[in-house]
Amino acid sequence: MAVPKHKTSKQRSNKRFANWKIASPSIAECPQCHEMKLTHRVCKTCGYYDGVKVIAVDGDKK
Repeated sequence: MAVPKHKTSKQRSNKRFANWKIASPSIAECPQCHEMKLTHRVCKTCGYYDGVKVIAVDGDKK
């Protein structure tokens, strides 16, 4: 069984976890109403997803 020859310092062991950063959400333009929306989700302003009206939204702009 492998046994470490030296103690791993706190700095060396913490370096492994230093690059875990949160990524910003992917935002894209809606092809129907041209508002910015999260990708792979129904547009909140027009209610379209992948060119199909999925939900009815009150106060449609167009």
